[in-house]
Amino acid sequence: MKNLHFKDYFWNSDLTSTAGYDAIIQYLHDGKRTCKEVEDFMKARASIEEKYAKDLLGLSKKVCGHNEMNTLKRSLDMFKLQTEHVSLSHLQLAQSMREEVKKLEDFREKQKEICKKIEQQMDALYKQKAAQFKKTMESKKTYDQKCREKEEADQNVNRNTNTNTKHIEKLNTKAQQAKQNAEEADQIYLQNVTTLGKVRDEWLKEHVNTCEIFEKQAMERISVLRNTVWTHLNQLSQQCVTSDELYEDVRKSLEQCDVQEDIEHFVNLRRTGDKPPAPVMYENFYTGQRAPTVAPPSRQPPPIIRRGPLPDPTNSRANTTYTAVQEPGYSIIHF
Repeated sequence: MKNLHFKDYFWNSDLTSTAGYDAIIQYLHDGKRTCKEVEDFMKARASIEEKYAKDLLGLSKKVCGHNEMNTLKRSLDMFKLQTEHVSLSHLQLAQSMREEVKKLEDFREKQKEICKKIEQQMDALYKQKAAQFKKTMESKKTYDQKCREKEEADQNVNRNTNTNTKHIEKLNTKAQQAKQNAEEADQIYLQNVTTLGKVRDEWLKEHVNTCEIFEKQAMERISVLRNTVWTHLNQLSQQCVTSDELYEDVRKSLEQCDVQEDIEHFVNLRRTGDKPPAPVMYENFYTGQRAPTVAPPSRQPPPIIRRGPLPDPTNSRANTTYTAVQEPGYSIIHF
């Protein structure tokens, strides 16, 4: 399939028309606007990344598991450390985004300057062409008018051949003057047409050259924008990979977190004793007798059970006689 080019499809049958050129200029201006919109988009994204990074960095400084101990504490410390590293990677991402935006800005400004110079040249050429066309059309109008006056003068001479000599001489003089005026107008008109042809040829050459330059600019702009967005997405993908690698370190640390080890670590570090308190026994106020002290459990725990069961209290007052309230003759005096 044949490639389409600006220089082949932006002409107009009207010599003074600028429709084709205007369409190309509008396309280039829209392209610059697109570049600016992409720049603003990436700037905003960089600001979001920077804010997120700063918030994440502040979060990594907050207390998290300060009172924890042993393997879980190490995992939580790694969790905070890698959160800090993730925040720093997002800061770096924001900086990389701004560098890409700067490249795009420089590219846009460079194209803008080139386009501005060409536009100025073409505008001057269009004005020159329009002025010469107008001058040529005015000279043609004058030429046509002088030719009509010459024809009218010649017809007057032909119609008055039988009149007196003085009147004929007057008509001949007028016809001769009309002829001279027509010839002068013809020369001026021809000269203007020739000049307009030269202006047209110059404009045609410059129009083709301008179309080629503008088409090259458009192609470069599309390529640069495509590559810029591609690079932007690669940066975001790489950030995901970097974050996952940092988080993987946390996961590896969590794999080393041993629940039973942490429990035993706490027991060994903070234990307060391996003997429970003895049961509180009943003491009768009037008898003044105390229940015998329950023998303490063995200091050596069974080999499998870490702590022995609580001992059952023994009844050491089996021989003591008490009077029940319901019995006849109950008295608070003990016999």
